Amino acid sequence: MPERRFVSQLANNEQVEQVFLASNKQLRPNRQGNLFLQLDLSDRSGTIACRMWNAGESDYRGIENGDYVYVEGTAQLFQGAMQVIAQSVKRAEPGEVDESDFMTLQSAELEALRERLVATLKEIKSKPLAALVDAYLSDDMFMDKFCRAPAGIKNHHAYKGGLLDHVVSMMDLVKAVAPMYPQLDLEKLLVGVFLHDSGKVDELEYERDLAYTDEGQMIGHIVQAVCVLDRKARDAEQRSQVAIPPVLLMELKHLVISHHGQTHFGSPKVPMTLEAVTLATLDDLDAKLASFTGLIKECPNADSRWTQYFPNIDRKLWKGV
Repeated sequence: MPERRFVSQLANNEQVEQVFLASNKQLRPNRQGNLFLQLDLSDRSGTIACRMWNAGESDYRGIENGDYVYVEGTAQLFQGAMQVIAQSVKRAEPGEVDESDFMTLQSAELEALRERLVATLKEIKSKPLAALVDAYLSDDMFMDKFCRAPAGIKNHHAYKGGLLDHVVSMMDLVKAVAPMYPQLDLEKLLVGVFLHDSGKVDELEYERDLAYTDEGQMIGHIVQAVCVLDRKARDAEQRSQVAIPPVLLMELKHLVISHHGQTHFGSPKVPMTLEAVTLATLDDLDAKLASFTGLIKECPNADSRWTQYFPNIDRKLWKGV
């Protein structure tokens, strides 16, 4: 087989004949009423929109979201973004799929991140916080999901293992920043970083393609994380015979529910403790840098120092010389 061209490498008018991961498939009518197949194609480098004109029910039902699909078509620059115009989209044969092409983080990288996470949390000396952390770390099912889950499905760290990557990165930020501000409780902040997005293990679906679960749509990761935190606190007290002070538990819940920073960003409460202000600020920083870096990396304007204009962030981005 020819060498793979990843999504981020595709150029205008380039012929495409290779395997992608399919998601968000839709069968839609154009202005003349003719049906076309619309879907997203992705690999470890990013996601690209795909259209197949004059499609029908058989084309739509021939693939499912989360399938590996073999696509024949042409890459095309349209309104500042690359897309694929497909002549054929069919379910790929097992021998055509190289799983590593679709893993942003390889197994060894995920294991190294997990070891860094555990090592940092094991350094916590506060008995109540250590007992609570142990209740999470000793839950094999939770930790397996935590290390496989993405941190999102579009905006930042939207890949398997993205949640773990995001959390470890934030922990490094906390350890760098907190010594400059002795009024911060470092251990409480580290636990807040660990727990702030922990509800995403159940909010999101990530076995193949990335999507929201029914519970994620109805409840959301903030509420899900607080519910699990209540259960883990009771479990920790029973396991370790160490009482978790109600005020401490309240403060940890506040770290979770305020980490989006603003009510119009989805937080029920704005940050009201020093640790909550720090967590929300560093979370925003890490998410924005990851998101903007991805936008620059995937930009199809290869010959320009600027990206195209992105309506969702209301700006272009400077790529440099």
